[in-house]
Amino acid sequence: MSTTLRFGPELRRLRVEAGLTLTEFSIALNYDKGHLSKVERGERSASPELARRCDAFLGADGELQRLVTRPVTDSDSGTAESPAGPSRWLVGRRVVLSAGTGALIDLGLKLGGQAVSSTDDPLLPSFRMQFDQLRKLGQSTAPKVLLPLLETQTRMIAGLAADARSASRAPALLLASRFAEFTGWMAQEAGDSDAALGWTGEAAELARAGGDPYLGSYALVRRALVTMYGGDAAGTVALARRAQSSELPPRIRGLAAQREAQGHALVGNEVDCLRSLDRARELLASDDARNGAEPVIGTSHVSDPAAMSTGWCLHDLGRPKAAAEVLDREYLRLPPHALRTRARYGFRRSLAHAASGEVEHACAIAGDLLGVMPAVPSSTVNSDVRRLARELSRFRSSRPVRDLQPALARVLAPAHD
Repeated sequence: MSTTLRFGPELRRLRVEAGLTLTEFSIALNYDKGHLSKVERGERSASPELARRCDAFLGADGELQRLVTRPVTDSDSGTAESPAGPSRWLVGRRVVLSAGTGALIDLGLKLGGQAVSSTDDPLLPSFRMQFDQLRKLGQSTAPKVLLPLLETQTRMIAGLAADARSASRAPALLLASRFAEFTGWMAQEAGDSDAALGWTGEAAELARAGGDPYLGSYALVRRALVTMYGGDAAGTVALARRAQSSELPPRIRGLAAQREAQGHALVGNEVDCLRSLDRARELLASDDARNGAEPVIGTSHVSDPAAMSTGWCLHDLGRPKAAAEVLDREYLRLPPHALRTRARYGFRRSLAHAASGEVEHACAIAGDLLGVMPAVPSSTVNSDVRRLARELSRFRSSRPVRDLQPALARVLAPAHD
């Protein structure tokens, strides 16, 4: 039996068991009564958004969501592990490894832990400053503009490590690994998931060569982000769990727990989602996580990642009003210059208000953000912009929605090179 035919009767059964009329149910969900009636009769398919909301309201523990979610196959989750074979983003591993990296493990040097003397290599402090500047520039610049520079700098610093004296070789490799990791993130923002995974894997190898065994585990968190945006909940949870072993630094474990929570939220598993968020909150608030080595791993613009992720997850769990409250509060704490981060969480905030029936407010939030999108185009943010457009399409008679639609369409229009 198709999922459409299975979903409708199950929804009706749960609604009747809850003692709700179709009218009461439609008012509670902010959905058209006629549309819900067709869904229950199997004449219309349910969107993932509708399934989430029904699931949360009726306490179905993810059962309704599973009826509309594509099953995850082994091949689906397997793509998150690593791309096969050599590819264009490799920095020249033979050159780097020929620098004698086996001895680097014994050095135990960590980026930010031991200062690099300009007499050892005068270029490293300059490259370190460039990394901070490029990371900040990434908040207000199109990823495709930054990617060629980031790729060049990563290769340049890796090459520098091969020729460096032993005292500065490890810090050079570690800095190259951070460039590679950030390059992977910009590749994902540009919509190239294969390149994102390739650069993330390269970052892990560079870090290991530089004596840091931990960034490889953070690479799992980054890969889990790719699977999350691909809708692969099982792959997201599996990857995130692998990055939570007790020997890892608290910040990496906290970010992994946060990503696991987002995976659970995708399928409506509220108990495990909230448990993972509690674990993330505890780990990220620890002194070790807050006073770790620089540059900061993960987001550097969200002051409380666990709180922001809670708002994100609450929406996916079908609790948009609670999500809007959290996201409203946390959004105010974002720095004004962080345009990319503000767009990411701002559109999620708009989506939560729209799902709560606060259509005019949702349009006002989105309207302010759409103006900056040409400066910071983002494949990942666009996934929420598309969801927002679908959510607002249910309110076509609303004047704010009609006014917003042309700007939404321009942002979502395919880019032409």
